[in-house]
Amino acid sequence: MNIRIARKEDCPRLMELVHELAIFEKSPEEVTVTLQEFEDAGFGDKPVWKAFVAEENDVILGFAVYYIRYSTWKGQRMYLEDLIVTEEARGKGIGKLLFDRLILEARELGFNGMVWQVLDWNEPAIGFYQKKYGAAVEAGWLNASLSKEQLFEINP
Repeated sequence: MNIRIARKEDCPRLMELVHELAIFEKSPEEVTVTLQEFEDAGFGDKPVWKAFVAEENDVILGFAVYYIRYSTWKGQRMYLEDLIVTEEARGKGIGKLLFDRLILEARELGFNGMVWQVLDWNEPAIGFYQKKYGAAVEAGWLNASLSKEQLFEINP
């Protein structure tokens, strides 16, 4: 298993995995980003995300994508947007390899921590984060968002 930094040419496969994750999370209709938008956001003039891929025999079996989050309470932190391992490859330690690489990256870049979200019903993921890493899974915060369409419907 090879863990490496994602390249632009990986993006079609990464989007396949994003769609697989969305189906697993019971929200396939929520993926609205295009391949072009995804590529531009990672490899355009102003990249906002970075990813590591897990590759075996030239096939990407998983990836972890992050960006920098700033907290007025904690400072600069890594925000893990997605950690995805294709269903057929789960249980082989790929998630741990990717998560460990993220930890090293956060250390190397001097971040003040690492944060992410996990669905409250995703017991395998919660167990992974808590048992292997001692992660705190907090309750009490609700997600809020505005869609692209809403941004243009609202008259500020």
